[in-house]
Amino acid sequence: MTIKTVHATIDGALVMIGFGSIGRGVLPLIERHIGFDRARFTVIEPSDEYAHILRDHGIRHLQVALTAENFAEVLRGLFPTGRGMIVNLSVDVDSIELMKLAQEMGVQYIDTVVEPWPGFYFGSTLPNADRTNYPLRERVRELGKAYVGGPTAVSCCGANPGMVSWLLKEALLRLAADTGVQADPKSREDWARLMQGLGVKGIHVAERDTQVSARPKPVGVFVNTWSVDGLLSEGYQPAELGWGTHEKKLPPHGHAFDHGPGYAIWIDRPGADTRVRSWCPGVGPQFGFVITHNEALSIPDYYTVWDQGRASYRPTCHYAYHPCNDAILSMHEMNGAGKRQPAQHILTADEIIAGGDDLGVFLYGHAKGAMWYGSRLSCEEARRLAPYQNATGMQVTSAVLAAMVWAAENPDRGFVEADEMDHVRCLDVQRPYLGSVECHYTDWTPIQNRINSFAEDRDDADPWQFTNFLAI
Repeated sequence: MTIKTVHATIDGALVMIGFGSIGRGVLPLIERHIGFDRARFTVIEPSDEYAHILRDHGIRHLQVALTAENFAEVLRGLFPTGRGMIVNLSVDVDSIELMKLAQEMGVQYIDTVVEPWPGFYFGSTLPNADRTNYPLRERVRELGKAYVGGPTAVSCCGANPGMVSWLLKEALLRLAADTGVQADPKSREDWARLMQGLGVKGIHVAERDTQVSARPKPVGVFVNTWSVDGLLSEGYQPAELGWGTHEKKLPPHGHAFDHGPGYAIWIDRPGADTRVRSWCPGVGPQFGFVITHNEALSIPDYYTVWDQGRASYRPTCHYAYHPCNDAILSMHEMNGAGKRQPAQHILTADEIIAGGDDLGVFLYGHAKGAMWYGSRLSCEEARRLAPYQNATGMQVTSAVLAAMVWAAENPDRGFVEADEMDHVRCLDVQRPYLGSVECHYTDWTPIQNRINSFAEDRDDADPWQFTNFLAI
């Protein structure tokens, strides 16, 4: 299957930083859907492992590692006219520094995560509260205030964070229609009041990766379906979630932040070792990991209803991630050993023999109980849709494409997150690559289905309290 609609054109140079699994997947989508000057397209990637792909596509490969000392010089040399776009898909390169530089150069910018320089995720001397995404996001939001109307800088826009914020708006409109509520939201305030009026208490970004390889996971190798470095980085930050106004008490070792707007809390334990009960179609109830993500912060912030300076409504929101089985085994192995495996491996589309990725938003506490709304994509279909893809990667790469299109069409919007973008336009670009976008209602609650009775902290009066989801 080939889709060849050109949605937008990049005026100036195009620079992609990083050529891992997501970068490789984005490349053919750019070639199909973005107009660009091939002579001015550069990929910055220190490894030569996949240099042959760039040669085959006729794309310039700048084999250099960006550092705090050289990044400005390298990038300025690639944008002599001060026009174009940076697509940052790297690790260990400071996103905020890149955003500042892009604004100074007059260049548009996109990333999928707020990434710091090395030393933030592992071996840091910072207190755990300072290693969360909350202070990183607040730095980006403050920076954006200095560049209102500047070149568009899309922060944190892949599948999640990113696509899930667009799906959430579709889900709210679907829930409104299914419950007879008139809805025509135009502003952030309209969307927040709609969510409040629908009675949504919380949102899980609920994901189940069922992709499997024919080869069993080797001992001493961390296996995943996307960036191992990315999963480990965020998985070994503290668990973090947006904190709803309906919640009665903090979880064990939970802490509020002592600065900023206060829309989130953090738990003093790694997200990759913090389990919650959640739900996805196909499997139904499942355990997920509370791995910190920007959407767990941006969504509750965006949907807060303010009343005279006080938050009168805010949903709880967090990622509830069930990665592929090999990744779960890898995390158990790493947690048990207390150190990273000496090797890592990302499963390619050719290695995966079955399975897919269900990624959506799980809205709970409303009149219909709970609803999952999202993308269900098999690896087999992802392979048909585009080269260098598995199901997980396809959901990310198509969201990056949508962000590029939207940024090109809206070149001077300053700093934005996915929640602030036109979800209709973005999903219009992305939808051909999402497999089946489905809505599922369920009567499940987190206090159901206990195999035996054990001591636990439960609130039977309100099943939608976070304490009922937390399984640790």
